[in-house]
Amino acid sequence: MRAARLIRMVLLLQSRPSMTAGELARELEVSERTVARDVLSLSEAGVPVYADRGRSGGYRLIGGYRTRLTGLRLREAEALFLSGVPSALREMGLADVASAARLKVSAALLPELRDAASGAAQRFHLDAPRWYHDPRTPELLPVIADAVWDDRRLTARYLRAGREVARELEPYGLVLKAGVWYLAARAVAGPPEGSPATAAGFRVYRVDRFTAAEPAVPVDGPPDGRAAGDAARTGRFVRDPEFDLPAFWAERAEQFRRSLLREEAVIRLSPHGVRQLPHVTEPAAAEEAVARATAEGGPDERGWLTVTLAVESQEVAYAQLLGLGPEVEALAPAALRERFAAAARRAAALYSPVPEEEDAGTR
Repeated sequence: MRAARLIRMVLLLQSRPSMTAGELARELEVSERTVARDVLSLSEAGVPVYADRGRSGGYRLIGGYRTRLTGLRLREAEALFLSGVPSALREMGLADVASAARLKVSAALLPELRDAASGAAQRFHLDAPRWYHDPRTPELLPVIADAVWDDRRLTARYLRAGREVARELEPYGLVLKAGVWYLAARAVAGPPEGSPATAAGFRVYRVDRFTAAEPAVPVDGPPDGRAAGDAARTGRFVRDPEFDLPAFWAERAEQFRRSLLREEAVIRLSPHGVRQLPHVTEPAAAEEAVARATAEGGPDERGWLTVTLAVESQEVAYAQLLGLGPEVEALAPAALRERFAAAARRAAALYSPVPEEEDAGTR
């Protein structure tokens, strides 16, 4: 631990002209007294660290000294590709690894290029969670992330349809969608799943529904010479070389979206209602419905457009479309139209003029 901190201190001093004890303490998350002891240790080891005294003083390396300890470890190199998603790195427990990787890259750059990282960070930032939602890190995410990085099987328990089920999984990849973590995995053992699988057996699991997850325990015994057998013996699995996480997620996300839209509603929309429809319902479904209606017949003489909209349910359609107010008329099914008519009557009653005698009696 201390050796890693000393290396990190050298890399920090190598990437900047000078740093105060306070700056180093904040970067290394130690006290200034620890910084002073570490500087003394580096000097005794032959690293030319010089301390400038005075109010504007600090620590710096003498004579253009450069360490060769800039080689990236595998985990650091992998984490570096996730540097644009700092919240994801923190939640998976990789913030320190990514920080070390960035320091090594910065130390290896020419002096005139060392501001590139901070310059990019001040111009581009990804904030993954949705508005008005307080993202919570699933407790088991770091354990699952380690298994994903290490191609190690997981023995897990998972909440499905209100009950807990046991699974042995091959965890292939993690996806962060609107602040929610999902695991793409293949079940090794267990009863049939409730959700559909791909031809290769891959499914999607919400990470916050895992109640337990442990890496598979290696099996004692000599290797048998087969790659799959040796991997299973060590608790690891052999990845399917055909698996493509972005393509898999895009396909499953589209399947999930379409699986939710099981019913239809026929509605008439004013020009303003047409523009607002994607903001109150599923955007892709709204755009498809409007494009189809425009191609088939277009707006009527008043500019209103009749569309057939794919919806999750009549209940959801009522809740969503009610937000369009007088810009939408529900035509079918009849039950949905009657709900809108009843809502319109109640709204009219609320806003109708108050009779004079009633108004006088309430003053």
